[in-house]
Amino acid sequence: MNPASSNPGGDAVQGASPTFSPLYQQIKALITQSLQSGEWKPGELMPSEVELAARFKVSQGTVRKAIDELSAENLVVRRQGKGTFVATHHEERAHYRFLRLMPDEGVPHHPESRFIEVKRMRAPAEVARLLELRSGDAVVYIKRVQSFDGVPAILEELWLPGQLFKGLTAERLVEYKGPMYGLFESEFGTRMIRASEKIKAVAADPAAAHLLGVAEGTPLLCAERVSFTYGDKAVELRRGMYLTARHHYLSELS
Repeated sequence: MNPASSNPGGDAVQGASPTFSPLYQQIKALITQSLQSGEWKPGELMPSEVELAARFKVSQGTVRKAIDELSAENLVVRRQGKGTFVATHHEERAHYRFLRLMPDEGVPHHPESRFIEVKRMRAPAEVARLLELRSGDAVVYIKRVQSFDGVPAILEELWLPGQLFKGLTAERLVEYKGPMYGLFESEFGTRMIRASEKIKAVAADPAAAHLLGVAEGTPLLCAERVSFTYGDKAVELRRGMYLTARHHYLSELS
């Protein structure tokens, strides 16, 4: 039995490595290909396990194991009695996957954004390296301050590949009321799948101190994150300065 033979992309999956991969991993790869190609859009109901088993000519148990892994990786969402849906950044629970600053007291809620600068520019060498671009390629640069209940808490700089984010302007960012990753997903066809992040403590320089309304030298948490879409393609570099007087950085390990 060869599940890849029922899908034109299957040969690429099987031929990518000479090492053996379990059948459910092959099915997972084929389903991921369909997600990446847009066969099923974010938020859409996917075919049932029975339908997928028939499509790939494997057992329902094999499909279930593949879906289990995709669910654990937040690519799909199971809803009891309704089926399996393609994960989307527009879901409430998805908002906090990449927002890690939580209040010391009270209920987590979304910050308000004030955009300081939005422009197209040539990628600096370090940005190009982290986004796997050529030095000098176009990027969209975004600088914003995020506040909770009117109190600044996060100063962020973002760099996005210019080719992927043509048409992203300050006006569009200001008028869009949902999560930024939701905008990237619905209007630019780019879904953030995972991120790699490094964190260190820094002292606020004069510019950061001014924008966050604190004294120069105030301790800040600096987080640099590279976010990836399907195929481990880097699509965002984000550097955030977090003021932790009333908040903490939450990381749930599993």
